[in-house]
Amino acid sequence: MASPASAAGPAGKNGGAGGDAPGRKLLAVTACPTGIAHTYMAAEKLAQAAQALGHAMKVETQGSIGAENVLSDREIAEADGIIVAADKDVDLSRFAGKRVLSVGVAEGIHRPERLIRDVLEAPVHRGPGAGAGGGGDVDLFGGAGSGGRERGSVYKALMNGVSYMIPFVVVGGLLIAVSLALGGRTTPQGIVFDSSFWQSVNDIGVIGFTLMIPVLSGYIAYAIGDRPALVPGMVGGWVASHGELYDSKAGAGFIGAIATGFLAGYLVLWIKKVRVPDFVRPVMPIIVIPVVATTSLGLFFIYVIGRPIAWVFEHLTSWLGGLTGASAALLGVVLGLMISFDMGGPVNKTAFLFGAGLVSKNPEVMGMCAAAIPVPPLGQGLATLLRRGMFSAQERETGLAALFMGCFGITEGAIPFAAARPARVIPANMAGGAVAGAVAGLAAVQDNVPHGGPVVAVLGAVEGVPMFFVAIAIGTVVTALMTVTLMTVGRGPSVVPAAAVGAAGSGAASAESAPAGSASAPSALSGHLTARTVRPQLAARGKEAAIREMAGLLAASGAVTDVDGLIAAALAREELGTTGLGEEIAIPHAKTDAVSAPVVGFARSDEGIEWGALDGTKARLIFMIAVPGAAAGDEHLRILAMLSRKLMDPEFRERLLSAEGEAEALVRVLEEVR
Repeated sequence: MASPASAAGPAGKNGGAGGDAPGRKLLAVTACPTGIAHTYMAAEKLAQAAQALGHAMKVETQGSIGAENVLSDREIAEADGIIVAADKDVDLSRFAGKRVLSVGVAEGIHRPERLIRDVLEAPVHRGPGAGAGGGGDVDLFGGAGSGGRERGSVYKALMNGVSYMIPFVVVGGLLIAVSLALGGRTTPQGIVFDSSFWQSVNDIGVIGFTLMIPVLSGYIAYAIGDRPALVPGMVGGWVASHGELYDSKAGAGFIGAIATGFLAGYLVLWIKKVRVPDFVRPVMPIIVIPVVATTSLGLFFIYVIGRPIAWVFEHLTSWLGGLTGASAALLGVVLGLMISFDMGGPVNKTAFLFGAGLVSKNPEVMGMCAAAIPVPPLGQGLATLLRRGMFSAQERETGLAALFMGCFGITEGAIPFAAARPARVIPANMAGGAVAGAVAGLAAVQDNVPHGGPVVAVLGAVEGVPMFFVAIAIGTVVTALMTVTLMTVGRGPSVVPAAAVGAAGSGAASAESAPAGSASAPSALSGHLTARTVRPQLAARGKEAAIREMAGLLAASGAVTDVDGLIAAALAREELGTTGLGEEIAIPHAKTDAVSAPVVGFARSDEGIEWGALDGTKARLIFMIAVPGAAAGDEHLRILAMLSRKLMDPEFRERLLSAEGEAEALVRVLEEVR
């Protein structure tokens, strides 16, 4: 079987279909959000179809192990057409002046012949740097008429912003926390620094936090409209985070940044469609589009969106003033809900400034706020510890930083989690904040400085310290448990995709394998799959039951240390997107500390199991791959890549389905995966 790196029909070979001119030089790029199986399946299908139709084709795969078979400038210059089958952002700037057809990765798997015919009539890509799914003639959502594709593209843009924002949150938050811990002291005006050194450290941290919101907005816009959208996105995010620009005492926070990011991205896409004279086109992406989009978005936010935000802030403050005579528990619930809602936005700032304004007269109100302030970051950090398999490696690292920030009253430590999955995290944060505020109110906890979190108690600013910590602890547990519960029962994407973290580009790591069928090349599954992890027939009839049965099968290898943890990690991966690949194949997989070494299992199902494959087929060939989270490297990705390519061979699939006998017979067939 030919590899996508070199699959080609000789120039001039007959066999073109329809009106195709045979012997064309074609290129393709395949990529999926997780950069694993679908990427390589699409590459293999396109290469096979091109060879059958008599065309030469080279396919660049942008997977999680890096970009393989990278297209050279010469190859691009000589190409008659370029197919981009991707569900993530792909930089198209290098394809300017060439016929480019952009579709979803599933199209590359299921309709490769059609794509090869269509690319020869595709429009010429004009825009310098329009990403896949955005700009020029490219369909924003990678295909027409699919609401699911639109949602996926919006989600990818959001994840792109979150991935770039996380380092600013972590660096800014940790510097502020360290400066507070080592150089701060409490006063009625707040925590101050006696040393100019620690004041400087704090100022640097504040800069990081200040940039966090524009970066979130800017890279959401970048994922939609590419480079011309970066400046309007960042400037729009800055405007959103500085309420003084539109007469508000609080900025719009991360919610405002998300809004400006999407507004900037789509505004740039709209401007790109405007027809302009040829002499203007070269300056459109570097001058005209950024200037027009930045000015329009900034003024729109200041004069249209900013006014309602200022109005909300003013009226929320008045409403809270009317609640001061209510019960302490009710007021604590309201303040906790507000503190935890937007984590630095107008609702949060309203509650905080309300409590801060009453520090000298009624410190119990600030005590309620102070108990709720650390709950979102502490709760999200605890959630990443309780169910590690449900979170990506980057999220687990961010969770540790969030725990640290929570101890120092930095609510913004939870923003990356809230931005990634707002429908689940924000309600969980609010529930925990409400409980913490209510407990602190009932216990009459007092905070004598306008700050929150355990740090104020450690520095001696809190009266009623035991109940203050009880309130925080209960609220944290409520948030963590509710987050995990909502992620477990929720639908749709629930984990920040690894590909989103690297949406700006892939590395160039290579994972070349020996040619299929080479007697000297060891099988890709050697050492990972044995007769003990192979089952000729699954008993399960549903997807979740099949995953549980497969996890038990992997446990026979001795490499599984926590079967329940493996099951949870595999099910969490399914929430990110089905591992039903079509062609009657499913490859559930997990990167988790529930296994001590890479392990692969295989089983068949005569009846087939509904796995949500895009082609509607039930899974009859089911592989399960599990690798340790800490030291797996790229091994599981290489296994997936080679396995996905091999499974595109119909004869190989038929041999797997028809092999008779015990597990050893199946193992002999699987040794062909190289």
